[in-house]
Formats: sequence, C-alpha cells, structure tokens
Amino acid sequence: MPFKELGLSEELLRAIADAGYETPTPIQEQAIPYVLMNRDVLGCAQTGTGKTASFVLPMLDILSAGRARARMPRSLILEPTRELAAQVSENFKTYGKYQKLSMALLIGGVSFDDQEKALDRGVDVLIATPGRLLDHFERGRILMSDVKILVIDEADRMLDMGFIPDVERIVKLLPRIRQTLMFSATMPREIRGLAEKFLMNPKEISVSPPSSTAETVEQGLVIVDPRDKREALRTLLRDEQPSNALIFCNRKRDVGILHRSLSRHGFEVGALHGDMDQFSRMATLESFKKGEIKYLVCSDVAARGLDIAGMSHVFNFDVPINSEDYVHRIGRTGRAGKSGRAITLATEDDARYVAAIQKMMGKPIPRIDLEGLTRADVEITEESGRKRRRRPRRRGAEGEAPASEAPASAAPRQRAERKPPAAKQEQPRPRPQQRAEPKQRPETKQQPRPEPKTPTRGFGDDTPAFLLRPVKMS
Repeated sequence: MPFKELGLSEELLRAIADAGYETPTPIQEQAIPYVLMNRDVLGCAQTGTGKTASFVLPMLDILSAGRARARMPRSLILEPTRELAAQVSENFKTYGKYQKLSMALLIGGVSFDDQEKALDRGVDVLIATPGRLLDHFERGRILMSDVKILVIDEADRMLDMGFIPDVERIVKLLPRIRQTLMFSATMPREIRGLAEKFLMNPKEISVSPPSSTAETVEQGLVIVDPRDKREALRTLLRDEQPSNALIFCNRKRDVGILHRSLSRHGFEVGALHGDMDQFSRMATLESFKKGEIKYLVCSDVAARGLDIAGMSHVFNFDVPINSEDYVHRIGRTGRAGKSGRAITLATEDDARYVAAIQKMMGKPIPRIDLEGLTRADVEITEESGRKRRRRPRRRGAEGEAPASEAPASAAPRQRAERKPPAAKQEQPRPRPQQRAEPKQRPETKQQPRPEPKTPTRGFGDDTPAFLLRPVKMS
C-alpha cells in the first residue's frame, strides 16, 4: 500500500517522497489511519519498524488546521532520552517542511532562556523529556491546558528509567478530553496497566511478537577469553569492514576504556554515554551521522530509538544482562528493510546471559570462528547457563575440603574457640563492683583533708609576723 492511500495531505506526501520513502512499514500502515480518526492508539512493535513516523505523519496533518497560543502547546510528545527527543524533532523538520507549524524541544543540557523564548512564541508541537518539562512548568513558563494530542513514546524505556511517576504527574496536568498515543517496543504488564489509565478505548496494534529480532539482521556469536576481547573486536572490525557501526558496552566506565583503546590502534571512533554533557553528546552524534566518525562506542543510552541511516553493523562488546536490551541494540541495524549484521562477543562467564537471549528468540545465535582467538570448547546452552550460576557454590565447597581432611580433633578445637565470645559477654557483670570501688576511695582520701583546714589564718603556726601586725585605720 502506498502512502497516498493512507489519507495524508499532498504537502505531507511531497515531503515523504523527498525523503525517499514510497511505502509505509506495517506499523505505519496500521496506525496512521486510526490516528487520523482521532482514536487513541496503543502500538507495540519492535525497534526499527518506523514507530516514530507512525505518529509524526498524522499529527502534522491534524495540527495543520489551527494556531498555537503563547505558552500553550497544542501537542506534547514525551521521550525518555535527549537523543530520542532530538531525533523526533528532526523527523518533524523533515516531514513538515511544507507546513507552517512551530516546534520546540525541551531537553536538559540546553539553556532555559532559549527554550522559554520558543514557548512564548507559541508551539504547535512540543517534544520534551519529563524532567525538563516539569522544570518549565514549576517555573510557570508553560501551560498544558490546551494539549490536544499526547504521545508517550518508548513507554517501556520510560518504565526502565524510572520516569513513570513524572509521566503520571504530567498526564494529570493535561485536559481529560484529548487524543493519547502510546508506543512501546515491548508490552509488559506494567505498561498495559498504564495504558488502561491513560488511554480511552484504544486501538491496539501489534506488528510482531514482543522481544523478537528483525529478520533483516544477520547475527553472530564469538566466544573468547576475557583477555582477548579487545583483540577479537579489532579483528572483527578489520575483517567485516563496516561502513559504520555501534559498539555497545554495559558500563559507562568501559565505554571510555574501549574508546581509548580503539583510538590508540588507529580506528576512527567516538564515545557516547549518559555522563557526557548535552553539547558533547549532540556533537558526537552529528559527527557520526556525517561519517566523520566511523565507529561509536556507547552505552544503552543509544540503544533505543537512535536512527542512523544505513547502519551496517552492531557489535556487542559486552553481552547485555537483559535479553530485551539485546533486541533493542541489534535493532539499530537492518532498519527499513535493509540488511545488517550484529555480532556479540561473549566469554564463558556470559553463558547464562547468552542462553537467556537464545531462549527468548527460540533459536541459537550462529557461532563465528576467529583463528587463534575463539574458544570452541565452551558450550552455550540453557543448561550451561544454569551450571554457571552454581559454580560459586562448588568453589565454596572445594574451599572447605582441606578442613574436612584435617584431623578429627580439629573440629572440637574450633568449637572450643567459639566459646570465649560467650564468656566475654559475662565479663561485664562484675563491672558494677569495680565501679563501686572508686566511690569508696574518695572517702578514704577525704579523711585527712580536714587537718589542713583547721587553721583559721590559712598558714598554721608558720604565719609570717608582718601579717599579724595591727593595721591603723585612718
């Protein structure tokens, strides 16, 4: 089905054609007609399926009729991260270039003054992270009584990052009569409960099973010794020759370490994680999009919603602990029907995490062999994952083995050594007697004290004669 059959305006169709798109994705094909009908929508689709355009496109047509007033936005889009919010704003610029709609972006790390000026001019589309939006509201710089459309994007990510209380507070500030759109990559029980609170008779749209990987992504697994992980990654980068790639680490500290390591070996690489200031993060992303940086080492802050055109590869330097994070990471490639590759580096200690990912997908991840680096003796199965969980207990049992080999008399000695603590507890009982002794000592010391106090003159019999002479009073 082409875009023109979805009921979009001519201006919007021209912008879509200029962007190079001809047919909508499944989530767009199903969601856009219902959004244009002003229905509440609950959309569930895996990352990389075009969820953003499924609400951006119809919103542009709905908002084309009307005008915003100062400090009173007509629509609100909530995003969990600054990068996602900035990306959605780029989508509005791309698709809304033939329509005269105003937009404002409220994210942290940017001057309040510039954002307040944009709000004062009137905003048709307000894109914000929950924290910064509430900051502006508490300053009295924004009123949300005129919001006609609310979009909660990446709802499961909002849940993971602890933003749900802020989202609930924001929703209470909005009019009850509104159109609400909620999109999520997964649909856990908590998200479904929020949907029941925020949405009225929503149209549920699900285009793929939750936590499934895209068919266009070719996956691979390399099992190496922990000491060989960096060398294995460098080998893969040289062998695969990616046009561009995201390299994921589990911890922000490891992002910096790996970034410096790759830089020393001559790779064009940048870093992206949550502790960077907003200016540095946006500058790094812009350089990556322009091709000035070929590889981007990042934490999960970039795992969801980051849309880089033509991403050829994703490398998991660390196996994600959460299986669903694996889906979101590798979903950065193989987007919009294009093919991509996702390769994961794992050690023997990662067996249970890899086993959980394979169980979630219902299939194993194909193994990749790197000559001289791959460990072919490690089996990654659900059973091996369970064994890894019990290994600490086995080591503990082995550690106690020497004690069992000790003479039988050793056991009683240990028990005898445990008794002194009880004796120590009884020692404080005689302490009151010891405290009573000092009370008696002052009495014995005070007995001789009256003797020096008997002389009334203070010097006894040795009083100097000049002090005893009479003094004439004038």
